[in-house]
Amino acid sequence: MQGLKLKESKIMRKILSIDSFKGENQNSSEARKETPSLNQASAYSRRRFYHQTKKIFVGSWNIGGITPPKNLDMEDWLDTENNSADIYVLGFQEIVPLNAANVLGPQNRKVCTKWNSLIGAALNNRTPTKVVEGDKIAESQKIYPLKEHICAEGEHQQDFQSIISRQMVGMFITIWARCDLYQTIRHLSVSSVGCGIMGYFGNKGSVSIRFYLHETSFCFVCSHLASGGKESDRRQRNFNAIDILSRTIFPSGPLQDRPQKIIDHDRIVWLGDLNYRIYMPSSTTQSLIKKRDWETLLKYDQLKLELMEGNVFQGWHEGAIEFPPTYKYRPNSKDYVGCDEHHTSKRGRQGDDSKPATFQMPLYDLLASMGYSNNKMVLQGMRQIQYNRSESRLSDHRPVRAMFTADIKVAVN
Repeated sequence: MQGLKLKESKIMRKILSIDSFKGENQNSSEARKETPSLNQASAYSRRRFYHQTKKIFVGSWNIGGITPPKNLDMEDWLDTENNSADIYVLGFQEIVPLNAANVLGPQNRKVCTKWNSLIGAALNNRTPTKVVEGDKIAESQKIYPLKEHICAEGEHQQDFQSIISRQMVGMFITIWARCDLYQTIRHLSVSSVGCGIMGYFGNKGSVSIRFYLHETSFCFVCSHLASGGKESDRRQRNFNAIDILSRTIFPSGPLQDRPQKIIDHDRIVWLGDLNYRIYMPSSTTQSLIKKRDWETLLKYDQLKLELMEGNVFQGWHEGAIEFPPTYKYRPNSKDYVGCDEHHTSKRGRQGDDSKPATFQMPLYDLLASMGYSNNKMVLQGMRQIQYNRSESRLSDHRPVRAMFTADIKVAVN
């Protein structure tokens, strides 16, 4: 009986994928070499600092379970030619279909490798590398000490490399940094929270990554919240967000001085498919979309209403939205489902979000940022300078992107 329970426990840990990575404590030789001491803490308090500004690109895209073609134009989303950043944080939802095999079975990591190949090629202006089955697929899933990485000979300092990637079922977050920043990025750690089936499966939830850039801590939360247009679904989305904030935990480090909770970090960005809807009658919504009256639509955005009532995301700030809803589009089309008279009788994707001959409540895939100072909710150290969407028709969602400038604390050597 004990053996059976142990086997069940191992299976559940594998399929839930909700383990919080004890990044440095278990996988980093850097952490193992560190030993707590009062001398270290005292020396740190006497150090001198100055400040730098870095540009950080953050993007989010629900792929709808579609495998990317090898010739996918990533530049339309990343916009590297017009507005290059120092660090790229890209979050995906539904990189695989959310069926029983993918939710309950082993991770399909091949598609993550394909996405990273496309991203690396776009950032470095190269042809995507051929994806070889089994070629170090698991390496990007590990957390490793960056100080052991040395840029390859001939590798330009402006080239980008993936510092970490992490998947949980359909959620995938990958972070890329310029090669000359590698030595300044430390204390990588990952925490995954499943909020899906039974409140724990990974079809919904979050994957969060924490790291330090010089002396400033960052936390990026890639999430996919409960879907559906019912009142109970709206409440479930709120519960998911609260659950993620509560259950996401990072290791505090040997000196117990590193942030453990999301809100303890210096710079925080929450991204993903939050699934909050535009809440108004279908006929009115269709009319406003045809008129491109985005301002009126936003007055009925569920998330904004929830924020005003203080039900969720208290203290979080989102940039001004000046673009159309990012969902739900007909396949390979510029038309929303239900807004094209020739297609209103056809069904969309099956499930809570699709009804025959009716319009699906559109939504915005969102990016939000916040900062905390002495446990007070104050936006600090980050400024959002861009917030828009791109027009790739790969899925029924349009990708969104934001550019931030971040104030970085740097120690004087």
